[in-house]
Amino acid sequence: MPKIIQSIKAMQQQVKTWRKNDHLVGLVPTMGCLHEGHLSLIREAYKHADKVVVSIFVNPTQFGPNEDFAQYPRTFEEDIEKCLKEGVHAIFNPTIEDMYPVPQTTWVDEEELSKGLCGASRPGHFRGVTSVVTKLFNACLPDVAVFGQKDAQQALIIKKMILDLNFSIDMIIAPTVREYDELAMSSRNLLLTAEHRLNAPQIYQFLKQIPKSNVRSTRTLQQNFAEKMSAIGGQVDYFSVVSKDSLLPIEEIEEENTLIAVAVRMGPVRLIDNIFI
Repeated sequence: MPKIIQSIKAMQQQVKTWRKNDHLVGLVPTMGCLHEGHLSLIREAYKHADKVVVSIFVNPTQFGPNEDFAQYPRTFEEDIEKCLKEGVHAIFNPTIEDMYPVPQTTWVDEEELSKGLCGASRPGHFRGVTSVVTKLFNACLPDVAVFGQKDAQQALIIKKMILDLNFSIDMIIAPTVREYDELAMSSRNLLLTAEHRLNAPQIYQFLKQIPKSNVRSTRTLQQNFAEKMSAIGGQVDYFSVVSKDSLLPIEEIEEENTLIAVAVRMGPVRLIDNIFI
C-alpha cells in the first residue's frame, strides 16, 4: 500500500529518509482521476528512479473563474488502487490550505512560452501551473519528474522553468497515450456527452492527416479545422502552428521543428491535442 502523505513537512522528511539510503526519487504530478496515460508516466518514472511519488492535487490557481474546477473529476479511492497496482511508494495529497497559505503574494510566472496557445485563451493558467509545480518540487524534492507530451506547451514551460530557476531535477517528457479510437487520454473525457465522445476522436484524425496533405498554409488549415469541428458540434479555441522550441507562430508548415497544437470545446469540456511535424 502506498503511503498517503498530506503534510509538506512529512513528505520532505520521507524523501530525506529515502536519500539516506541513496535512493533516487521520481515524481509524477497529477490532478488525480488517474487513467492509463498517468500510469504510463509512473512506469516511465520507475526507469529513472528507485522510489516513485504520485502527487494528487486539483490545483485551483490554474483554473479560470468560469472554468471547471468544481466539476473536475475526483476519484481518490480508485486512484489509490491504481497506484497500489503500479507499486507507487507514496501519494502526496495535500490540502489547498497547505499548498496556499493565506494570503499568498509570491508566484512563479514564465513570460515568453506562456503567451500563446493555452496561455492566450486561459489568462493566468500557466502562472498557476508553474507556481504549483514549484511547490510540488519543493515538497517532494524529486531527482526526476515525469510529464506527458499531450500538454506540449506546459511541458516546454516547465522545462524552461527548471532551467531558469536552477532546479536540480531531470525532466522526462513521455509520449501521449491514446484511447482505442485515438482520442488523447484525459480525465476530462469522462465529462463528455455520448455524442461528443463519439465525435471527439476526429480532432486527432484531422491532425494526423496534415503531414500527408499538400496543404501547408496555416490559415487554410485553421479554416478547414474550424469547419470540421463545427460540423461535429465542436468549437475551436485555437489551432496554432508554431515552432516546437519557441512556440512562435509559423505561417507555412515546415518539414521539421513544427508543432501543431489545438484546443476544442465539446460542450463544456475543453480538449487539447497536438502533433509534431
